[in-house]
Amino acid sequence: MASKDLRFFDFPDAERLPDGYPRRGMSVVAALSEWLIHTNRRRNGAWTQRYEHGVPVTDLTPLQADGTCGTLVRFLPVKSLGPQGLPTAHDLTRWTAHWPCLEVRLHDQRDGGVD
Repeated sequence: MASKDLRFFDFPDAERLPDGYPRRGMSVVAALSEWLIHTNRRRNGAWTQRYEHGVPVTDLTPLQADGTCGTLVRFLPVKSLGPQGLPTAHDLTRWTAHWPCLEVRLHDQRDGGVD
């Protein structure tokens, strides 16, 4: 979420998120996913949006505040990436080790939902 979003980077008139902050990264992950659901919770509100093949298919949808803050991204990689293209839990842990507040969960549903 911290990388440049190719759809909005360097466009000063790009739509801002409900909290006033600019959109950031996600376009590459969204483009390489069959679907992606991005949920963002802040102190002053929460919202979600669904993408299919990188294109938003819903507007930003407000959510009921639940007292939490953070970002949740759920996605299904495109089939053309194949099984060898999917990261393992070990890969994700290693890649994100320098972000101590980041929690990564991998829920692989290919063979009955192994966490």
